[in-house]
Amino acid sequence: MSEIISTEAITSKIYFIRGIRVMLDRDLAELYGVETKVLKQAVRRNMDRFPSDFMFELNKEEFANLRSQFVTSSWGGARYKPFAFTEQGVAMLSSVLNSDRAIRVNIEIMRTFTKIRHMISASEELKREVEELRKQSDERFQIVFEVLDQLLNPEDKSKKEIGFTVKEQVKQYGNKDKGQKHRLRST
Repeated sequence: MSEIISTEAITSKIYFIRGIRVMLDRDLAELYGVETKVLKQAVRRNMDRFPSDFMFELNKEEFANLRSQFVTSSWGGARYKPFAFTEQGVAMLSSVLNSDRAIRVNIEIMRTFTKIRHMISASEELKREVEELRKQSDERFQIVFEVLDQLLNPEDKSKKEIGFTVKEQVKQYGNKDKGQKHRLRST
């Protein structure tokens, strides 16, 4: 089956709220090709299928933060607090909406959530391996790590004074003090 929705389009609609990855009702409605109102009505008719670990309504602060991120106007955009669906809640939506498109879109969303989980675990594994390598390395490699740390975190070095200083005997300039530094001045 060809991809109905791109992974990038789905990934851009996954948010991190309350420490978990969720998708909002309006984004899901857009992907399913239905109005947000229709999606919310279907969910409300089947609330027993959506426990709090499957779906929750954003609180006032979360909603205000979300509205400020999307800069919605008073004439358009979200006026009601949206539902946020976890991965399990998104999976449950296909049974509630019960359309061919909903099933195909859900399959792609589940694949995207799985890809994200794999990327996160691969990233964490790589971090652990680098840290383990750092611990096991001898002095020769420790120097390499120190140089890399310096390159990644450059220190602010003090700036040298611009210009030049002449160190000559003062006699040439007519002063009696010997050994003073004199700056050349243009006249």
